[in-house]
Amino acid sequence: MSTQKSLSRRAWAELMLLAGIWGGSFLSTKLALVEVPVVTVVLHRCGWAALVLWAVVLLRRLPLPRDPGTWAAFLVMGVLNNVAPFFLLTWGQLHIESGLASILNATTAVFGVIVASMVFADERLTARKLTGVAIGFLGVTVALGLDAFRQFDPRSTGQLAVLGATLCYALAGSWARARLSHLRPEVAAAGMLGAATLVLIPLTLGLDGVPSLDLSPTTWAAIAYYSVFGTAAAFLLYYRVLSMAGSGNLMLVTLLVPPVAIVLGAVVLGEALPLRAFAGFALLAVGLLILNGTLRLPRKRVIDPASAAD
Repeated sequence: MSTQKSLSRRAWAELMLLAGIWGGSFLSTKLALVEVPVVTVVLHRCGWAALVLWAVVLLRRLPLPRDPGTWAAFLVMGVLNNVAPFFLLTWGQLHIESGLASILNATTAVFGVIVASMVFADERLTARKLTGVAIGFLGVTVALGLDAFRQFDPRSTGQLAVLGATLCYALAGSWARARLSHLRPEVAAAGMLGAATLVLIPLTLGLDGVPSLDLSPTTWAAIAYYSVFGTAAAFLLYYRVLSMAGSGNLMLVTLLVPPVAIVLGAVVLGEALPLRAFAGFALLAVGLLILNGTLRLPRKRVIDPASAAD
């Protein structure tokens, strides 16, 4: 049995930093959408991040894959982990608050457990995982509210789009384990973002037209933040924390991102979330803590027949 990794002070500090960076990404995306169309926002995010990560790969002289299969895997990963979820998240934020988007984004871990159990023999659903998944989905249902299931107005559709993004992330996680686990994380991240950029260029030209460079300083600052820091730097930091703390502890970042995004959305954008969003997040947090083993289920007490007879 493998030993569970613990969170050192340094790992905690970097985990908090990662949560802060990702929490700010929701605000910066919302700010960029004031001037920039959805697909163009996604192109900026992937394109600039790809340039940064490829620069890191080349400066470190990291070995590059030579087989066509790996480069094809980059393309699939770029679509699953970047193009599709970034589009759904960004489009969703046109219709819902950035704080609510961050809460629903935490469902990635729940979907990840389900998808992994269907793909990998060593990721089967145990009683603990099933309990965490059930409570997590209950939290999502509460956060969405019953109206989301009764009607498909722009707000309801935006919430469902964000959930669709989390399913894409879950599929991408299993794909990465199956096809890209043999690569250095920096190479895998650069490869998928480069492939995503190649897919997004014709999509952007066809749907949004030639991207405008005549943007306000606020918009350029938002683009720089969510692409360079929220994507490129966050990927590098993500893998650092993963190596130090393990995947179970790293799941805690999904609980730390929403408070940051909620506060920033309230202070900068004046967003106010309904109480059900906070109640749903509380339930989702319990589900995630059960999934990563922080909260343990009570074990059934086995009674010895001999002692029972006494």
